[in-house]
Amino acid sequence: MNIGEWVKKWATLQPTKVAIISEGTTLTYGQLAKRVNRLANLIHKKGIKKGDRVAVLLYNSKEYVEIVLALSITGAILVPLNFRLSGEELEFILKDSESETLVFDEEFIHFVEAIKANIPIREGNYIRVGKGTCSWASNYEKAVMEESPEEFRADGPINGEDPQIIMYTSGTTGLPKGTILSHRKTFYNALNADIFYGLTSEDIFLVSRALFHSGGLLVETAPMLYKGGTIILSRRFRPQQILETIEKYRVTVIEAAATVYNFILQQCDLGKYDLGSLRCCFTGGERVPPSLLKDYLDRGITISQCYGQTETSTITWLPLKEAKRKLGSVGIPVFHGNVKIVNKEGSEVRPGEVGEIIVSGPILMTGYWRRPQQTEETIKNGWLHTGDLAKLDEEGFIYVVDREKDMFISGGENVYPAEVEKIYLENPKILNVAVVGVPDEKWGEVGIVFIVMKKGEELTEEEALKLCEGRIARYKIPRHLVFLADLPITASQKVKRNKLKEDYLNHKFNKSG
Repeated sequence: MNIGEWVKKWATLQPTKVAIISEGTTLTYGQLAKRVNRLANLIHKKGIKKGDRVAVLLYNSKEYVEIVLALSITGAILVPLNFRLSGEELEFILKDSESETLVFDEEFIHFVEAIKANIPIREGNYIRVGKGTCSWASNYEKAVMEESPEEFRADGPINGEDPQIIMYTSGTTGLPKGTILSHRKTFYNALNADIFYGLTSEDIFLVSRALFHSGGLLVETAPMLYKGGTIILSRRFRPQQILETIEKYRVTVIEAAATVYNFILQQCDLGKYDLGSLRCCFTGGERVPPSLLKDYLDRGITISQCYGQTETSTITWLPLKEAKRKLGSVGIPVFHGNVKIVNKEGSEVRPGEVGEIIVSGPILMTGYWRRPQQTEETIKNGWLHTGDLAKLDEEGFIYVVDREKDMFISGGENVYPAEVEKIYLENPKILNVAVVGVPDEKWGEVGIVFIVMKKGEELTEEEALKLCEGRIARYKIPRHLVFLADLPITASQKVKRNKLKEDYLNHKFNKSG
C-alpha cells in the first residue's frame, strides 16, 4: 500500500518509461527511483524518523513528488502547505502539526525567514529547493545528490494504517483541521481512480491542481504513479498553457476545477488546438454550472463530474458515457467505498428527497489530528458525515444540492444557495456568483447575491435582481446584490462564504438592492 514502493517496482519493470514531465525536464521511473532513494537516505541522516512531520511549501514540481515518495518509504508524515496562506496561517499549521522539518521553494525564502523565529523547525532541517542562496537552509539538489542512490531500508515496518499525510482543510470556517490520511486511504483512492479514469501505463495525465490539495496529489498524481503512467506538472498552469501542453504531449486525461475550464473558454479559442488525444475530462471539488458543461459539449468535449472532499478524496464519479444524459449529476459511488444519503433520523431517503451524504469504507480519513471530539462528531458508527446535501434520481445517480452549513432559513423555509446560484449562472453575461444568507428583521434571514460579470458585460442591479423572478419561490430570491471583480476563494476553489457575509455585515461593500 506504500506509494513509494510503486515507483520502485515500476523502475524495475519499465526503467526508461517517463514518469514526470516538469517545466520541460523529464524523469524516467528508473531515475525517479534513484533520486527518491537518495532523498530517503538524506531524510534518515537528518534524524527524521517514522511518524515525524515534514512540512512542504512548494509549487508543483518533480521535487514535490520525490518528497512525497521518500517520506512514504521512510514512514515520516507529509504536511503539505498552501503557498497562498498568510504567515500567521502557516505558523498555525506548523505549530499544530509540530513539524520539525520544512522544505520550501527559493521564492519563499524571505517569507519563511519572517516567521522562522515562531515555528518549531529544528536547526539544520530547513531545506531549500532552487538556486537562490540561503545560509540557514540546505540546498535540496546538492544535499540529495551527495547521498547514496542505493535502496533505502526503513528502520521498521510501515503499515497501511500508518499516517502518510496530514492535510489541513481550507478553513472556510474557524481554524483549519489536520486531516490524517493513511497509506491505506491513498491506495484505495488510487484503485478507485484507476477504475473511473480507466487508466493504463500509456496514459499521460496533466496535473492541474496544486499538490498541496487532495485533488492534485491523491486524485490526479497518485493514481498515475500506481499505474506507471506519465504526469505533467507546472508551477502554474495558465489556460493557454494547458491547451498547448495537451497538444504538445498528447495528454490523455485531465481533471481540473470548473473555474479552470471556465477560464479556458473565456481566454482561449479551442478551435486553434489539437485536443484529439484527450479521452477523459473530469471536474469536481466545487459547484459546476450546467451551462459550462453544455458549452464544452457543443465543442465536442465531454466533461464528467466527480465529487469528494479531503476527508475521503473521491466519493462519487459520473461515467463518461452518462455525462450527457445525466448532466449535472456527480454520478454513482466509487467501487471501494459505501455511500448513502440519509435524513435527520438516519434513514435513507427516497428518490427526489434531500438528505446528507455519508460515507464508509477504506477511503475514509483516520481522523482529525489531535482533535478526538471533532473526529467523533464527523465519523459516527463508522460513517463519515460529509455535511453535503444531495438527492438521488430513480436510477441511483446523485445530485449535490448544497452544503448543509450554507443553507439558510428565510421566513421558516430552507434556502439552498446552490439552487439560486444555478439560475444566475445560466445567464451568459455572468462569470461567477455566490449567494449567502444575512440577518433580516422581518424574515429572519434573506439572501444576498454577489455577482462577478464576464469581461465587457454589464447588468443593472434591477436586471440582475429580476433574473430569478418566476423561476423559484419568492422567499428564495435574493433581496440584496453586490457586484464584485472577483469572489474570495480557497485554494480548492471553494468560495469563502463566511468572508463575504462578514465583509457585507461590516459595511465593506456598498449595499444594493
